Amino acid sequence: MALNDISLTAGMRSNLLSLQGTVDLLNRTQDRLSTGKKVNAPLDNPTNYFLAKSLSDRASDISVAKDEMGEGIQTLKAADAGIKAIEGLIASGKGIAQSAKSAASTEIASLQTQFNAILTQITNAANDSYYKGVNLLEAGSLSVNLGEGSTLTVTGFTATATGLAVSQAGSGSGQLNWATSTNIDSSITQLETATTTLRTQAKTLSANLNIVSIRQDFANNMINTLLKGADNLTLADMNEEGANMLMLQTRQALGTTALSLSAQAAQSVLRLF
Repeated sequence: MALNDISLTAGMRSNLLSLQGTVDLLNRTQDRLSTGKKVNAPLDNPTNYFLAKSLSDRASDISVAKDEMGEGIQTLKAADAGIKAIEGLIASGKGIAQSAKSAASTEIASLQTQFNAILTQITNAANDSYYKGVNLLEAGSLSVNLGEGSTLTVTGFTATATGLAVSQAGSGSGQLNWATSTNIDSSITQLETATTTLRTQAKTLSANLNIVSIRQDFANNMINTLLKGADNLTLADMNEEGANMLMLQTRQALGTTALSLSAQAAQSVLRLF
């Protein structure tokens, strides 16, 4: 239908335009009440929309990095748990070696077997200290995304009995025969050196764990700050929008009444017939 097919009086057109404007405002207010946002699209407020989107996108990127930090923390904790287990096993091995110094010659072979079993468990503990395929106790390497282009690389070490340079007890090649107290002392010295190595590496892992934990807390705070900033730019005042809805409904009712009254002038023509 063409615009000029039907002619409206000036009063009717004015009231109609006012009513159409009221309906548009009602639709906008309903959108704000349903979404909780005063800026839902670029047309609502281009500046605030794109700025809020930029803040939200950055928060999303940091959130991804925060998840990776959490996985990195678990890998470091797995290595720390392995170190603690190995330290306990070394203490047991040291106790066996010390008891061998005062043991009868007939008991030495049994003590050497017990000692070697401890070394096997040390190696097993090191081999089992992995998380998602990364084992820092087998010279593994961990790269942690700290977000904003920052990366922390953690280099592991070998915590097996061989890697800690602890020799087996016995008369075989490369073994220390506990038939002499000198060899027993050598085993004890090796265990003490291994303990020192573990403690040094544990300090390094703890420092890296502390860095990642601090960055994770920082990431949480930054995400909250960015999202709050985005909300400040886009969220609607629900009390204000509720009051607007009541006023617009009243205005719509009055506009409908005004349109009806302006139509009465045209209807009066019918009384001439």
